[in-house]
Amino acid sequence: MFTQIALGTGLLLTNVMIMALAAFLLEDAFRRAHPWLVAPPQRPKLLLMLVCVCLWVLAVITAGVWIWAFALFGVGAFHTLEASVYFSLVAFTTLGLGDLVAPQDWRILSVMAAVNGLLSFGLLTALLVEALRQVRLAQLEMRRKD
Repeated sequence: MFTQIALGTGLLLTNVMIMALAAFLLEDAFRRAHPWLVAPPQRPKLLLMLVCVCLWVLAVITAGVWIWAFALFGVGAFHTLEASVYFSLVAFTTLGLGDLVAPQDWRILSVMAAVNGLLSFGLLTALLVEALRQVRLAQLEMRRKD
């Protein structure tokens, strides 16, 4: 049990660090692109930004799923990498289909993967909304100045 908690905590911390790094990189990209984003035409740029941020969120979530999959495969919880990826994805999305269940020796990791997924989706969704809000407010402010 303590091994699972220690491993799960390490995986959670790793994923949080990746999300934080990705958020800093995204913020830097927005700062650099800010003059271009607020200049006319604004709507197509807002759409492009939405697509790019969604792809960024998907990439971060995918990285988290793969980290959990490699860890589960590495400890022998599943015999194939495909099963580990599938289980990680189902746990991460808190879908919980139940068609593939972690062995009893590793089931605490299932819950920790679900917590990681819930945290990731919540945090990344909040960052997506905030990024859109900031850019749109800056666009509207620029429009008022004209």
